[in-house]
Amino acid sequence: MVKAVYPGSFDPVTFGHLDIIQRAAKVVDELIIGVLVNSEKNPLFSMEERVEMIKEAVKDLDNVKVMSFAGLTVNFAKENGASVIIRGLRAVTDFEIEMQIAQTNHSIDSDVDTMFLTTSLEYAFLSSTIVKEIAYYGSDVRKLVPANVADQLEKKFK
Repeated sequence: MVKAVYPGSFDPVTFGHLDIIQRAAKVVDELIIGVLVNSEKNPLFSMEERVEMIKEAVKDLDNVKVMSFAGLTVNFAKENGASVIIRGLRAVTDFEIEMQIAQTNHSIDSDVDTMFLTTSLEYAFLSSTIVKEIAYYGSDVRKLVPANVADQLEKKFK
């Protein structure tokens, strides 16, 4: 059985993230969405809000579960019996940093590998930062995020 972890801050989860989640869920037996506490970021949404929004967005995917964690992703993967870390790539500029992180993780635990999935073209421009900026200025983000996330963004910025 292949178990994988897809880590991220998901502040908030976007259709780009969901694209990677849905595709990864097809190639592994179990996928854990790891919502991480990133000390370098000041999130708009609390950990609990992010976890709940993702749970709602993936409720129809039977082999996907959502958990929060702090610390190194490679340790989180190992603690949960995952041998694969899923990472999404939007552009070639993402690859350099992601490759460095993957190699670092592999040096920490050689039993955990990283699988890169390229985001579908219609989401290649999309990031949580862009979504938050669009929502902040009152524009509709329903083409970029699930309806439950759009509703939460509207509440935050009213």
